Amino acid sequence: MSILGPLEFFSLVWPHISGFSTSSKSTAKRHRPGGLRPPGGAFCNHCEGSMRSGGQVLVEALRINGAEVIFGVPGESYLAALDAIHDLGNALRYVTMRQEGGASFAAAAYGDLTGRPGICFVTRGPGVTSATIGLHTAMQGSTPMILLIGQISRPYRDREVFQEIDYRRFLGETVKWVAEVDDAGRLPEYVNRAFKIAVSGRPGPVALALPEDMLFSLTDTPDLAAARETPATPSPADISAVGQMLEQAKRPLLLLGGTIWTPEGHAAVIRFAEAHDLPVAIGFRRQGLFPHDHPNFVGSVGFGGIPQPNQYAREADLVIALGSRLNDPTTMKHKIIAAPRPDCQLVHIHPGAEELGRLYQADLPILADPSLAALALAELRPTRLHTAATSDALAGYTAHVTLPPQPGPVDMAEVMRVLNERLPRDTTMTTGAGNATDWANIHYCYRQFLGAAAPINGAMGMGVPAAVAAKFARPHSPSVYIGGDGDFLMNGQELATAIQYQLDPLFIIIDNESYGTIRGNQEARYPGRVSGTNLRNPDFAKVAEGYGAHGERVEATEDFEPALERSLSSGRAAVIHVLVGPKSLGPNHFLAEA
Repeated sequence: MSILGPLEFFSLVWPHISGFSTSSKSTAKRHRPGGLRPPGGAFCNHCEGSMRSGGQVLVEALRINGAEVIFGVPGESYLAALDAIHDLGNALRYVTMRQEGGASFAAAAYGDLTGRPGICFVTRGPGVTSATIGLHTAMQGSTPMILLIGQISRPYRDREVFQEIDYRRFLGETVKWVAEVDDAGRLPEYVNRAFKIAVSGRPGPVALALPEDMLFSLTDTPDLAAARETPATPSPADISAVGQMLEQAKRPLLLLGGTIWTPEGHAAVIRFAEAHDLPVAIGFRRQGLFPHDHPNFVGSVGFGGIPQPNQYAREADLVIALGSRLNDPTTMKHKIIAAPRPDCQLVHIHPGAEELGRLYQADLPILADPSLAALALAELRPTRLHTAATSDALAGYTAHVTLPPQPGPVDMAEVMRVLNERLPRDTTMTTGAGNATDWANIHYCYRQFLGAAAPINGAMGMGVPAAVAAKFARPHSPSVYIGGDGDFLMNGQELATAIQYQLDPLFIIIDNESYGTIRGNQEARYPGRVSGTNLRNPDFAKVAEGYGAHGERVEATEDFEPALERSLSSGRAAVIHVLVGPKSLGPNHFLAEA
């Protein structure tokens, strides 16, 4: 009796796992040039013809629609697609992440930083459940994103087989659209629709489930041209009405938000603000929409900011919300701008018809792409300058945005001063969630267009994979992460991804030995009753060195600047472990006792 080798054994069991037959008739139908094949020869590398696998059709459809990078964790459920990516070389780059949550966060960050859908590819079951945190982040952040899911083979549906999930039911509230592709011949159609939905109206995530046997099957379907965007344009009458409202206003505010802004729209909104001398604020975690060193910038409105911009917004007699959904964090639970009927006049410009009137009953709702609206507004002839209002709002902002000395072994006011002086204008800053992110989101001077990636839904763990994604989006620009010790360890393993791809992001970890935001709330509600919020951390500098990164440990204020210089000149990924002590809970927020 002979003993079968591993490859021979797999060739026998493969058809029963995948649904393929190795009969001559079936083999003839599945030949393709250069194709991936199951062990045992179900495919042939040497036949001629125009048949392609579903994996090849999928990958070509992604490439046609402008995809350049895919973040993922590989799985056997989509080996046919991985093989097709191999055929394309660097034309479509697959970035192997270390956990699906990190991969989906990276894709969401890529969407925020580029305005194009970030692509994430994960395997069935546990792969998807781990990736849903990125979907929720993209949904609440109005971020264009596409999640591709390797699904179980079609013959085994509805048996609760290994890792089976019905994604239409499971992902329904976390995406704009979810579908499962049963026929490889329809892949171009589905991919185009996914791209179209991701960027149309209010942008957001979509998901496509791709059965394993469908990706292996062959089709002669032709490719489609890339999906075309159809952004809404504001009417001349609406723009004229905005001009009339501006002429009557005494304390106006231009409030920016949303995603998929273009460089042209960004430049136009600056021209519009300058021409009318308008005070400009950004919504919650939208730091990359307006340069913070511009004389018309008056701060961030909503949670996690300083009080002065919020107070000015409350007193404004006209708010022009351009691109902003006016979500809960930006309006501080709808207290800064009252809902449903504001106390001020409200112009609400948004690309999603379903968002206009969803809650806020605006005086002038305008269905329009934010960049196209900005271009139209930039053509408005100013009839009244708002210099006094801008000066007032700016004075309140600048008086408080510079930090006073902070207590503890490391003065974070000095750290932020050094970063603002040392980091170049084109730096991309990424953060996760928690009070530690306020060091950057309030006190770093953002100057790069779309130079911020942060979770609108407050999800911890986004900042590290976002810093990795930023190096793929902008290879020649600095990428810097600032976050707390708790936040870093949510996805700190993606430091390995940075090392694998020879990237050089900088990770600054603010260590207060706790989940600081929760500790602060705990102390406010249950003084002295600490439970569950303390952390015992490793030496992150040594951890970094173990990964192959540059590591620095900062225990005194004067040590930070030289540590930063060594990190930036190291030519590789670097970690600066800043020990601020357990009393520090964020900017101007510390415990009297610890």
